[in-house]
Parts: sequence; C-alpha cells; structure tokens
Amino acid sequence: MSHEFLQNIWYLLIGVLLTGYAVLDGFDLGVGVMYPFVAKKDEERRLLLNSIGPFWDGNEVWLLTGGGALFAAFPHVYATVFSGFYLALFIVLSALILRAVSFEFRSKEENPTWRKAWDYIFFVGSLVPAVLTGVAVGNIMRGVPLNAQMEFIGNFFTLLNPFSLLVGLTGLAMFVSHGAIYLMMKTNGPVAERARRWANGAWIALVVLAILTTIVAAIEVPQRFENASRQPLIWAIPVLTAIFMGLTRWNLARGRAGLAFLFSSLTIVGLMAIFGAANYPYLVPASNVPEYSLTIFNASSSRLTLLVMLIIALIGMPIVIIYTAYIYYALRGKARVEKEGY
Repeated sequence: MSHEFLQNIWYLLIGVLLTGYAVLDGFDLGVGVMYPFVAKKDEERRLLLNSIGPFWDGNEVWLLTGGGALFAAFPHVYATVFSGFYLALFIVLSALILRAVSFEFRSKEENPTWRKAWDYIFFVGSLVPAVLTGVAVGNIMRGVPLNAQMEFIGNFFTLLNPFSLLVGLTGLAMFVSHGAIYLMMKTNGPVAERARRWANGAWIALVVLAILTTIVAAIEVPQRFENASRQPLIWAIPVLTAIFMGLTRWNLARGRAGLAFLFSSLTIVGLMAIFGAANYPYLVPASNVPEYSLTIFNASSSRLTLLVMLIIALIGMPIVIIYTAYIYYALRGKARVEKEGY
C-alpha cells in the first residue's frame, strides 16, 4: 500500500469514527438539551436519564477513539488543534465530565435542591458540547489563522465568528431533533408527546439552518465547493441527505419513530459526508495563507505507522461495532423508572 493510499484511508476512517460519535452521542446530547423542557416532574426526569443511561458512556468511546486515531495518524493536526483550541476543548471536556458526574450523583439524595442543582448541570453539560461541536466544524470549514510552523495564531474569540456560530446552531438543531425522535421510541405518554412536538420543531429548525449555512458557506468559503465542481458525483451526497431529511419528516408525521430515527441517523451521516467531501484533503485549512494549511499529505505519520494502525483498526473496529450493536439490541424497548436506576 502506498503512503498516499494510507493517508486517504485514515482520512476516511477518522471521518467514520467522528460520524459514529455524532450519530450515537448526538441523541443523548439532544436528550440532555431538552431535559428541563420535556420532563416536568422528578419521575419523568428519571425516565429520561434511564433512557440514555446504559448508552451514553459507550457512545463517547467513539469520540475518544477518533481523537486517538487523529493523534496517531495526523500528529501535526492533533498538536495544532489541541494547543491552539485549548480553552475551547477545556470547556467542552469540563462540560462532558460534569455531565457524567450528574448521572451518578443526582439520585444519591432525594433532596429537591440537590437534584435541581444536578439537573441544571446535566442540562448545561449537554448544551455546551452540542453547540461547540458544531462551532468546531464551522471553523474547520472556514479555516483558522495559522503560521508557517502550523501553529494557530488566533485566540478563543477568533473561533466564535458568525459563520461557525451558525454551524453551531445547525448542529444543535440536529442533535435536538435526533434526541427527540429517540425519546419518542423509548418513552410513552406525555413525555413521548412532548418529544414529538420538539422533534417537529427541531426538524424545521434544522432544515432552515442547513439551507442558511449552505448559502453563507457559498459566499464566505466558495473554495469548499471546488471538489464538487471537479467531481460532479459528489453532488449525490447532498441530494441523498435531503431525501433522508424528507423521509425523517414523513415518518415523523405518521408516528413511525423507529424509521424516523433511522433516517435521522442517515441525515447525520450525510451531513458529515458533505463536510468531509467539501474539506478534502484539508484537515485544518489556513484562513490567512493557504500554503500554511494542514492536509492529509503534509500532516500525517509515516507510511509504516499508518499501515500498523490500519491492521489494528481492521481487527478492533469490527469488535467495537459488534458489541455496540449487541448492547443496543439487548437493551431495546421502552425505558422504565426503577428503584435501582438513575
């Protein structure tokens, strides 16, 4: 296998890992964002926690694996992102840690004040990563200022530009829609009805924001459309994504939550594929001097490293996929509030 082939394979594999994270952790982040609004009383809040309780930590494995793969396959990118975006990543990781703690601590005491405090932390701990994940995607699409040493030369507020915030809101709508559909599958009664209303509203918001993001991207970063101009087949990806969006709404209107969740997941896969196809071969584009950009060709590890990693991935990834599928199969069905649960 040539070095170039391996660089392309790892671009694809890291995309698969991050897409798996967006699909799987996306719904439980969405549930967390809706938590204060869909659940009106303590028993309903416990129901929401129990609906995602068996899965949320396994879902985050995809993010950790994606980060690990990025470190080994494209170490220059890892160094640039984790040093330059340090404050943003610190905020996201702090939110995820506090969110994880809230799962375990909330039900340790029956004191309403105690539980209310952890409810608030759980909500904020879900909202922050749901928004900032999209902001990160927006910055990678738009590009960030880099120097000749591949170092980020902006600051935290450089990342909070209008385009990236718009992508952040698009991501938030996507996660909320996905999470609401998931709750329709896992709950009954008033909670499921409130989730249905949220799913419809968030789906409309997602469609509007996705169209707006496309228009702004065409104005602000037209170079992201160059790959599609050279390879017209790429246009099939947004077309399929639009079809998946439509089928999500069509099944929602007919109360088919399972099929709606399937097409919502495929919509996320499609949006991630659009992002990957538009940015190829750039991993961190430079917004100031294009020649300073980090690509899969100037930021990768050696051929031997990529080859050894590929062998490990071909052994490990099927195992991860199989045990993840088994967990979801074994814990299928409606969530219940139990004394031993959250």
